[in-house]
Formats: sequence, C-alpha cells, structure tokens
Amino acid sequence: MKDIREGKTISYENMTIDGDLDFTYMEEKLPDLPRKSKWWNNGSSNTVEESIDVAISFKNCTFTGDVLAYIHEDKSGYTFVADFDKDVVFVDCKFNENAMFKYSDFDGIADFSGADFQRKSTFKYAEFDDQADFSNTRFDDDATFKYAQFDEGASFKNAVFEESWNIKYLKARGEFDIAGLEVRDDIDAKYTKINGKSFTSYLMNSRN
Repeated sequence: MKDIREGKTISYENMTIDGDLDFTYMEEKLPDLPRKSKWWNNGSSNTVEESIDVAISFKNCTFTGDVLAYIHEDKSGYTFVADFDKDVVFVDCKFNENAMFKYSDFDGIADFSGADFQRKSTFKYAEFDDQADFSNTRFDDDATFKYAQFDEGASFKNAVFEESWNIKYLKARGEFDIAGLEVRDDIDAKYTKINGKSFTSYLMNSRN
C-alpha cells in the first residue's frame, strides 16, 4: 500500500499476502473526517473515494485476509470505496476471506481469471469500462454482481458458482461469454440486460 501511494506499479507472483489488504486506506483517512452529525446535517455525501492510479498485478497469490475496495464503517457512517484507474490483475489468485469490490470503477482491464473466491465476494454496482475476465473462476460462496455494468464485454467461461449468482439489474454490452458456466444453486437475473436483451433471451440465442 505504501508503494501504491508512491506511484509504483504493483506486481507480485507466487506470493502469500498475510492480513487485510485495504485499497480504500480507511484507517488512514478516518481520523481526519468530520463526525457523522456534521455531514448528516449538511446533507453531504458519506462516501469517501480513493483512486488507485497504478497498475495492480497479482498472479498465483494467496490472500489470507480480506481484500477490500469497499468498506462501510458503521460507527462513523462513512462508506469507503476504491476505484482503479489502470489494469487490475488477480490471475489464479486464492481469496481465503472476503473480497469486496462494491461500487468500484475499473477503468482498465479487470482480469480475475482462474481466481478462487472462498468466502463472500461482491462486485455490486461495480463498473467495468474495459474488458473483464472471470473465466475459470470459482466462487465457493454466494457471488453478487447485482447492478454491475460491463461496457466492453465480459467472460465467465467455465466459471463455477458453488452457491447462487446474483446478476439482478446487471447490464453488459459486447460479448458476454458464459460457455461452460456452472451454477450449483440459482441465478437471479431479474431485469438483467445483455446487449439490450433479457438474460433469458440471451441464453436462448447463444444456444442456437
């Protein structure tokens, strides 16, 4: 996290990262923020955003703690979100704990191919401006992509969801590859739009 602050490109391979990885820098920011009563009474936003302006690359790495690009801090009432300005790579990585990317904007390529999410994961409200790759990814717990937006297509080819896959209100343009997709529980695709069509229509067309 210090290297990110100093503008250094992050690249790790075959490593184990112990402890929580907080891209929001919540602990650093929280002491300097106004108390809840001030922003609440002024009608100000309680969202504190952090822009990660360097490329992030983790390959075949294990994260023993939470990986956090989203934190809602109950006591203060603040919500902390990290956005990614460059490419983000978590190829063949194992997330032992929670992986929280709610509300995150991914301006560059987002590559989570081959990753294993063993606990809770969320990409709710996340926006992917470039290509997103979740191929061969495994989700051992419920996975949430509700309200997510994919502007340049996405791949979930051969992805495995051991529990449910929530893509309610998801919107995607471009190729949306779900060949070999397996969902053990259920898919909530209510109001989902793939190139302007419902998810059901997209499935029917892709099978023809």
